[in-house]
Amino acid sequence: MGLFDGLGSVVSDVLNGRPVNLLAVAEDVFQNAGGLDGVLTQLNQSGLGHQVASWIGTGDNIPITADQIRAALSSEQLQALASKLGIDISKVPELLAEHLPTAVDQASPNGTLPLSAS
Repeated sequence: MGLFDGLGSVVSDVLNGRPVNLLAVAEDVFQNAGGLDGVLTQLNQSGLGHQVASWIGTGDNIPITADQIRAALSSEQLQALASKLGIDISKVPELLAEHLPTAVDQASPNGTLPLSAS
C-alpha cells in the first residue's frame, strides 16, 4: 500500500478522531513525483531537509507548517490530494502538516525508509 492510497478514509478518520495513516494514501497521488522518496526529495529541495531527516531518524520529529507544505508542493499535487480527499484545497496543507511527520516516522521505524515505501 502506498503513502496516499485510501486517502478518502483519512477525512473520515480525522472527523471521527481516529489516528490517520497518510502512508496508506501517498504513493497514488505522488507516484508521478517518485512516491514517498520523491515527495521527501521535493521537501528536501525546498529547504526542509532538517525536518525530513528528523522524521526518518529515530529522534523527535520536527514539525512542518502548512505554509511550508504550500511552498514545497505544486498546486497540482495539492489539488490532486484535495480531489481524492473530497475537501477544499486550502485544507490539504494543514492535513499534511499535521500528519506527514508522524506518517514518515512510522514508515521508518529503524531510521531508514524501506525500499517498498517508494
